[in-house]
Amino acid sequence: MENIVNNVEEYLLSREERTLQVRNLVETLRAAEEIAKQGYLITSSELADLMDINPSAVTSRGDHWSWRNWVVSRVRREGNQILWQLERVD
Repeated sequence: MENIVNNVEEYLLSREERTLQVRNLVETLRAAEEIAKQGYLITSSELADLMDINPSAVTSRGDHWSWRNWVVSRVRREGNQILWQLERVD
């Protein structure tokens, strides 16, 4: 009986964790949508945080590429920062 209770607790915890991950994903997608909609430019580091990847992975992708529902374009360099723009594609 104790094993069944432990298995149920593990299942519920993992379900709660999965639900939290989905909620976090939705927040990320909403943030990306707002960034694109407002025409904000973001740094490589900010884009990496948004995508949850290493900043070097952002710059190694080139100047123009797709991520989920957005096209990511390198817009310009300001000092030592590369600025990127997100454009929604449907």
